[in-house]
Amino acid sequence: MRFYFLSFSRLRVLAFTAILSPLGCHATPAAAPVDGYKVVASYPHSTESYTEGFFYLDGMFYEGTGREGRSAVLAIHPETGKVLQRRDLPAQYFGEGIIDWGPNLYEWTWQSHIGFIYDRFSMRLVKQFTYDGEGWGMTRTAREIITSDGSDTLRFRDPTTFKEVRHIVVHDGPQKIVQLNELEYVKGEIYANVWHSDRIARISPKDGRVLGWIDLTGILQDDQKVDAESVLNGIAYDAQHDRLFVTGKQWPKVFEIKIVPRASVKNKS
Repeated sequence: MRFYFLSFSRLRVLAFTAILSPLGCHATPAAAPVDGYKVVASYPHSTESYTEGFFYLDGMFYEGTGREGRSAVLAIHPETGKVLQRRDLPAQYFGEGIIDWGPNLYEWTWQSHIGFIYDRFSMRLVKQFTYDGEGWGMTRTAREIITSDGSDTLRFRDPTTFKEVRHIVVHDGPQKIVQLNELEYVKGEIYANVWHSDRIARISPKDGRVLGWIDLTGILQDDQKVDAESVLNGIAYDAQHDRLFVTGKQWPKVFEIKIVPRASVKNKS
């Protein structure tokens, strides 16, 4: 989920075929269907932003960026890409997923076991919290915060204590899906980026079953990517206007997309 020279363990999956591992020797359900996409609009995005968290709220994109010494939480005007608010993390922290909760923003970090709660309107630090394991993606329902840690497991957490309430193991038929990354809650489903994959998984929050895939292959041309780590990572949903946005690490654009059947022609503009 991070950049390639960090550790051998983070390199073990570089192709989508390698992200699948056996679930068990049970009857094999049919694999989830795969849909395509149509680009509706595009918006500017800073190629300085190593996107780790992303959501839409009240007319703005909120973005959490990673890498030690460069991590920040940003409130961005979508049409112009202008940063309206910014909170930089101390240099030792690698910023990860972010989400809103009431008047606050939650952010956690990759391997430091430290998270932060900010006042969303001023970006003032309200408090810190701790947790076990690695921090990757974060989203929310009306009652719980949902997090990923790079494994096949999504954890549902109490927003007050950040303690795990329950978890689900994500699978497509008999295959576990690992390297789950940035998350978004959309119409009762969990959308998840899979690190180093051009697909987004649509996941049942009840049992972890993959309901379908969105194949975004080709949405950003290779010559517009900074390097091999400029991967798809960032999903935001505007519930009021039913708009879905995607972006990636150091991508020059945020894309507004519509999901279309696989047989439809993709618009890559």
